[in-house]
This record gives sequence, C-alpha cells and structure tokens, in this order.
Amino acid sequence: MSLPMYYFLSITAIYVLMSWALYLPYRVAHLHFLTVANMAISGYLAAYMVMTMHIPFGIALIAGFAVGGLVGFIVSLFIGDAPTFAVVIVGFTFIYITRTVVENTKALGGTMGIFGIPSLFGNPTLHRWTLLIILYLLVLIVGFLIYRFDHSRLGRAASAIFVDKDLARSFGVNVKKVGILLQTFSSTLAGGCGVLIGFIYKSYHLDYFTFSFIGILMTVIFVGGYTTQWGVVVAAPILYGIPLLFPPAVASWRIVIYGVLLILVLVLKPKGFITRELVYKVERYISGKWKRKAVGKLP
Repeated sequence: MSLPMYYFLSITAIYVLMSWALYLPYRVAHLHFLTVANMAISGYLAAYMVMTMHIPFGIALIAGFAVGGLVGFIVSLFIGDAPTFAVVIVGFTFIYITRTVVENTKALGGTMGIFGIPSLFGNPTLHRWTLLIILYLLVLIVGFLIYRFDHSRLGRAASAIFVDKDLARSFGVNVKKVGILLQTFSSTLAGGCGVLIGFIYKSYHLDYFTFSFIGILMTVIFVGGYTTQWGVVVAAPILYGIPLLFPPAVASWRIVIYGVLLILVLVLKPKGFITRELVYKVERYISGKWKRKAVGKLP
C-alpha cells in the first residue's frame, strides 16, 4: 500500500470517528468540543507512556480511551443538561487549558511537540496495517452502536430533547442522564482517536488539535447531514479526499473552502445532503426489493 493511500484511509477513519463523537452529543443539541481537548490529553499521555515509560502500545491505547471517558464523565456531571452555548464555552476553555499545559511542559515536548514515536512491532508495514485494522474495526463497532442507539427508545428520547427539553421532561425523560451518557461516550471515543492519530503521524503536535480541526469536523457533520450517522460516512472521505486532488496553491485554501461550503449548506440546505427522510426512503426501497426477491423465489 502506498503512503498516500495509507494516510487517506487512516485520516478518513479518524474524521469519521471524531465526527461521530460530535454527532452523538449534538443529538441532544450539545456541541461538545471537549472531545478535541480529550484527543490531546489522551494522545500526549499515550506518547509519554510509550516513549518514556516504555509501556506497550495496547495498554497506552486502552489508557487513552479510559482517560478520555473519565474526563468527559466528570465534566458532563456539570454540563449534562446545560444549554448549547455553555457546552461550547466549556469545550473551548478546555482546549485552551490543554494547549497551555502542553506548551509549558517540557516532558510533553512543549511547543516543539513529540517526534520519533516507534513503529509497532518495529516494522513500518505492520505498523500501518495494524493501525488500519484497529481504526476500521472501531468504525464498524462504533457505527453499529450508534445505529442501535438511533433506533432505540434512548435515541427517540434524544430526539425529543433536541426539539424541546421541557417537552422531553414531561414525557419522563431524564435529560441530564442522557446528556451524561452521550458526552461520556463521545469523550471516550475521542480519547482513543487522540492516541491513534499520533501513531499514524508518529508524532504529536498542538497543530493537530486546533480550531481548524473543529471547523473540518463541523463541515463534515453539517454538510453530510446532522440528523443521521450516514452523512458523516459519506462526507468525511469526500471532504478529505477531494482537496488532495487540488494543486498545492488551491489545497492551501482548503479551510476557507470548507468554511464557505459550511455557510452555503447551512443557508441553502440546513439539514445537509443526507437527511433522515432520505435514509428512511433508502431503507424502505431496500426492504421492498428484498421482499420482492423473496416472493419471487416462492414455489
């Protein structure tokens, strides 16, 4: 596998997972940018564990998931049912705090970052294939869990919260518990992604966890469609892959392009290109097609 293809597949998977990490809290109208801070916290911790403490990658990855989930759970106890604006402010604040701590900690590389992360098994080829397998197993597992959530009573409760919290409470929905659950799960996922992205690039730098990264994730969610998980799956490879085909002079403006695209979609097509109604139509079409095939096979 060529190096460009490896980076395309691996970073696309990161975008899908991290967009889902934002999609889930947004099901209850929370823009949970704490996930980006969790990426940095877990990523730098894993790098320190592997390079300084010589702890195996597998244990460092599990620790990344655990630390991300723990930070997300503790914070969610205070903002589990907070207004959207408050959740956004808390997320941005944690990003600033995390960046400041890293910049002033020599053990974490400071402003220079951490470089020279070793290949898994001491083999670059095995390193790449191992990371790709882990990433796409995560995509399948997380995608299945989100699908089950969206089609469950809990998913319907989240939809009610998104529309009107007071209405949801009148139906007996515990708004804070649902918010805590979704924020904790998204933070756990972000913690693992923070570990994996550093091992993809074999380095950690604060430039990986910037507001431009948040802008890309927001574009993936809202252009793809924020009402269903499938919008992310369609938008992530397109929005990441197409700029790779542009000349360098144009590709350097990709953040501006993403911003303009996001504004146009929010104004002209607020629900994005992959809406819940479209997904239902596709599901009915596929279901009807299978039924017609089954009837046709009857004697």
